[in-house]
Parts: sequence; structure tokens; C-alpha cells
Amino acid sequence: MNRPSVGLALSGGAARGIAHVGVLRALEENAIPIDAIAGASAGALMGGLYASGLTISQIEELARQFRWRHTARFSFSRLGLQSNARMETFLRAHLPVTRFEELKIPFAVMVTDLRRGTPIVLRDTGDVPFAIRASACLPALYVPCRDEQGRMLVDGGLVANLPISYARDLGADIIIGVDVGADGARFMEAPRTALGVLTQTFVAVERIVSNQESAKADLIIIPKVGHIRWDETRRADELLQAGYDAAIEYIDDIKRLIARHPLARTA
Repeated sequence: MNRPSVGLALSGGAARGIAHVGVLRALEENAIPIDAIAGASAGALMGGLYASGLTISQIEELARQFRWRHTARFSFSRLGLQSNARMETFLRAHLPVTRFEELKIPFAVMVTDLRRGTPIVLRDTGDVPFAIRASACLPALYVPCRDEQGRMLVDGGLVANLPISYARDLGADIIIGVDVGADGARFMEAPRTALGVLTQTFVAVERIVSNQESAKADLIIIPKVGHIRWDETRRADELLQAGYDAAIEYIDDIKRLIARHPLARTA
């Protein structure tokens, strides 16, 4: 390969993660290579669909059809209001491959070890649907996922919402971050309930975590989705367009990064 490798770091953001697919379309249409992907939560979901070999058009159609009932059901557990086990079923029905070893693109999924409060990277070997489900397991709302080692795993966005370092660990020379949370949450008012306080606390934690990583990227794409709530999956077309428009603005910058990289100059 006579060029630098390009990696993507895709942030969490619930329904807003659909914007990642618009970014992927813009990059693909402009012949920007994608050699590695690291994702957290919704970024793990969209990145995993792409890394498995699904086309952009196929992922867009899934995004348009997706509703939260496809991933969750009521839980009788004391550890969460719902279980997101249905997400695994959804993914197994749509992914052409389900093992990390079989993916078309190297892929890393970020999860949080709830007891230790530390990041765990799932990559290279193992079950992709379980990894994505764990990465999107919002604590308190969903029952934590238990792996074969007995660890309680929850949303990767709590410890690595914009996993730039982990995309670089996959061997990428140039890292493009896509942060669907950086445009804010302009629809939110001052919290009036305990649930509102908890929601804004999660938002604050994810922003702090993302900001700690953003400086390590070569370029950050920020789709303008701050007016869209995290649960609004029905606005898929708007989210797809927002991601596409944001990425198109940076195509020339990305091409310059690739052309000026030492690996490109010595090719």
C-alpha cells in the first residue's frame, strides 16, 4: 500500500449515530480509503455494520427502518429498566459475518468495565454482535452485559466516547474523528427531574471524555445535529444528510493530509 492508512474514530450518540453513515458515504464517494474503524456505542453499531461488508445503501436502509423496539424489551432485573439483548438478534439477522476475524476492515469496539470503571477494547477475535450490544448498553436504562469472564460491561462512551487512540492502535497512520455529540444539545432545558439531572450528567461525562481524545486526531468532523434528540430515529434522512454535508466540507483537507503524509511522499 503506497499511502498512509486511514482510520475512523466514531463517537457515541444514540440516534445521532446515524449521521456516521452519511460521513461514510461522503468518504467513499470521494475515494477516501477507510482502513480501520474504532467505535463507541452508536459509533460501534454503525462502524460494525460497515466493517462487516454491508454497503452504504444497505446501512442507510437499515437506519431508516431502525426503531428502539428492535433492540430493547422490558426487564424484570433490578439492574436495569430494560434488556438490550434484542440488539444481538437484530445484528445477527443483518450482518454478513459475526466474528471479528471475518470482518472486511479491522474494527475495535469500546466498552466499559462497570466494576473497575476502565475501558475494554474488543477486537481481533470474538463475537461482534455481543461486543456492539455491550458498547451500547447505557447503564440504569439497560441491564449490564456479562461476558464469558463474568465482567459487567456497559456503554463504551463512558470511558472512550471518541476512541481516537484506539483507532491508531489498529495501525492507522491518519485518524479522522467523527463526533456526533460535539454540536451540543440545543433542545435541552434546565433539568426538572432526577432523570433529567442523570441525563445531563451522562452528556457532561461524554463531552469531557471526548475532549480528552479530540486533540489526538488529525481531523475532526462534527455533523450539525445538536437540534436532534438522541431518541429520534425517525429523523434518519436528516441525520444522514447532516453527516454527509459535514464530511464533504473536509474532503479536500483529508486528501491533503494523505498526500502530505511521509508515507505518501516516499511512495
